[in-house]
Amino acid sequence: MDWTRLHETLADWTFVFIGGLVVLVAGLANRFLPQSRKHMRRTIGLYGVYVACHGLGIFLTQAGFSTWGPRFRLGSEFFEAFTLVALTGFVVFDLLLPRLKVDLVSITSDIILGIAYLVTALGVAHEAGMDPTSVLATSAIVSAVLALSLQATLGNILGGVALQLDGSIHVGDFIQLESGRQGEVKEIRWRHTVVEMINGDTIIVPNASLLAQNIVLMGKRENAPLQRRVSVFFNVDFRHNPQTVVQVVSDVLCASHIPNVADNPKPDCVCLELAHDVRHSFGYYAARYWLTDFTLEEPTSSAIRARIHAGLRRSGIPLAHPVQSTFSLVEETANDKSLRLRDRRLSAMRAVDLFQGLTDEERLAVAERLQPTPFAAGETITRQGATAHYLYLLTRGRVEIRMRTEGESRVVGTVEGPDFFGEMGLMTGEARTADVVAVTDVDCYKLDRSGFEEILRNRPEVAEGMSQTMAKRRVGLIAARDGLDLASKRAREASEQQRILGKIRDFFGLLE
Repeated sequence: MDWTRLHETLADWTFVFIGGLVVLVAGLANRFLPQSRKHMRRTIGLYGVYVACHGLGIFLTQAGFSTWGPRFRLGSEFFEAFTLVALTGFVVFDLLLPRLKVDLVSITSDIILGIAYLVTALGVAHEAGMDPTSVLATSAIVSAVLALSLQATLGNILGGVALQLDGSIHVGDFIQLESGRQGEVKEIRWRHTVVEMINGDTIIVPNASLLAQNIVLMGKRENAPLQRRVSVFFNVDFRHNPQTVVQVVSDVLCASHIPNVADNPKPDCVCLELAHDVRHSFGYYAARYWLTDFTLEEPTSSAIRARIHAGLRRSGIPLAHPVQSTFSLVEETANDKSLRLRDRRLSAMRAVDLFQGLTDEERLAVAERLQPTPFAAGETITRQGATAHYLYLLTRGRVEIRMRTEGESRVVGTVEGPDFFGEMGLMTGEARTADVVAVTDVDCYKLDRSGFEEILRNRPEVAEGMSQTMAKRRVGLIAARDGLDLASKRAREASEQQRILGKIRDFFGLLE
């Protein structure tokens, strides 16, 4: 057997074997690692040059071009080796190591591949009868010339190497530059670092410049989750007790979860200053929370401000405004304002059927006891299982009724103003049967037991009409939860009315 001829034949068809490997690895990359396609394209490009040189070498040799044919054949050997190196590097650095949870910075893999390319090239040169020492000497001279002419570029390259090797900054880190701009590190390249700003812009920072700055790694603390503290400032009239203001705002921020705000550490509030330089009539406060998504700081702070505003209004604590406006502008008399607010409360009561059985005098008496109670979107107004002897008149906005069963919360209804909710707590003293959560900003009035007790004692028959309305509302929630049919629902309403009426009489001590 002519072994030499067989070896030459196999060498001529090596490109088919390597092509099969390239197709196999490209398929794996497309299936499991689509983000590394650009690295695979480099391998495919090397393979394409290899095939072109190989084909031209064979064609020119057979055509009698004794000088150019061997040259292209030699070139194909170089690119064959480079293709194998690139293919091996892709399998190891892009497919295998990530699966083994080995985090290797990109510049390190580039250096390893660069050394592999150099060693492979020297090996091919040696096999072709070339002197590797002369190649190295020539490379050293060229490197010296490049180092002198490209000092700035080399400085950036060395900066990129330093950034990745010392692990000070990683892809995915949020950083703040000395200019105050904030963004996420998307890529650390040889010459520069790509930072995507929170406002949507992308900036290219030379690595040498990045090393020369004081960089803030946003939200990074040892043995702590990635989150950073943000402060939202507001002013309140200095005559209000700071301890009361701090407590009200802290309670509001911790009452229910706010999207993108960490539950631990909890949000809080502090008083920073009172009547600064005796020129301002307000206390200066900061609500502090821990942000979990740095790209959403502005909308999250906006939600925090809405909660603060609603909580202060519920507590009767106004935000501060300039003293000049307070004493120079008188828009309406105290009596006019009182009448306007009374008419607004009466209008809210007339809009709901729960109070249809009351006389005008009785409505007026109840209206005087209504307390404005606004809530911001996302706040939990009542909690399932809690005991609270008051109801809410919803004049504007929408809330969801959510029932929790076996650890799962399910929306069983919505209430949109004008309407009411929480009537069972007021009339029977029962614990809340569902959570009520504000879907939008809502305006409510709150009515407690003392504001209704005198009317029921004077006219016990009012309780019967109210119990009918309450029974329909309650059975509606139960039907939504348990899926009752129409007949079962009507039967349940009748029995529920009698049960509620009895509860009302017992709660208020009414005689039948």
